[in-house]
Amino acid sequence: MQRIHLGISTCPNDTFAFHGILTGKVSLRGLDLRIELLDVEALNRRLFAGDFDVAKASFHAALLLADELGVLPVGSALGFGVGPLLLASKTGTHPRAPIVAGGSTRPAKVLGPGLHTTATLLYKLFHSGEGQLQQTVFSNIMPALKAHTADFGICIHEGRFTWKRHGLALVEDLGTAWEKTTSVPLPLGGILARHRLGDETIQKVSNILNDSLDYGLAHRIETIPTMQRYAQELTEEIMLQHVDLYVNQWTKDLGTLGRNALLQLNQQVTTAGLLPPGSLALKVF
Repeated sequence: MQRIHLGISTCPNDTFAFHGILTGKVSLRGLDLRIELLDVEALNRRLFAGDFDVAKASFHAALLLADELGVLPVGSALGFGVGPLLLASKTGTHPRAPIVAGGSTRPAKVLGPGLHTTATLLYKLFHSGEGQLQQTVFSNIMPALKAHTADFGICIHEGRFTWKRHGLALVEDLGTAWEKTTSVPLPLGGILARHRLGDETIQKVSNILNDSLDYGLAHRIETIPTMQRYAQELTEEIMLQHVDLYVNQWTKDLGTLGRNALLQLNQQVTTAGLLPPGSLALKVF
């Protein structure tokens, strides 16, 4: 039996999609899946280190790893209205402007959710050179803004639904900026597989994930305990909002528009000089 080291993000949209696999409700088609659940930036780092046969990753990381990994057509997070939000601790401020305090000035402190997240990539695309960009775990960003230990933050995941209750200010929806620039859905992350696995195994993994996604869609309420196990701080309402936003037609199959969105991302990043020269295009299996 072939063993596959599989990395899954703890985000509700992913534990929803993988619920059927995690609970043994779908056939593994003769594969032995060794599963780890981690924050997406931790998954990104592990992929760069050579870990995992198959794993969820940010599309920013995927572009940099295209020589080793490709994208499965199922399991991606992309769409319209799904982008990261650039938030401020104070209204009427912008990261391009220095912060004046105590008679001196300093660059704005901007927190990103990880070096290789698509959120950080979007900030570099649309706010290049603005403020001093630092990285932290995504769940630390809104508390830091609320405590005024950072000036701006790039918020992802449930931050789209909860930022107002923290008294924060919206500077820009980076997803909207992407849509205005490209007219295609924003590709956030997808399931990557190593080319060395071969076409037959990669197809099996795609089929297993497709079965698991179908199971979750058909048994929506049943997935809630699985999502709660890995996102205990979130209410059921927020988790289901998360699923409704990030699990969509392109999760089921990237299709033509999803593939075009990945090409657009590659072109935008290449033009901005954020990919090494000669980088391979990202393959969709």
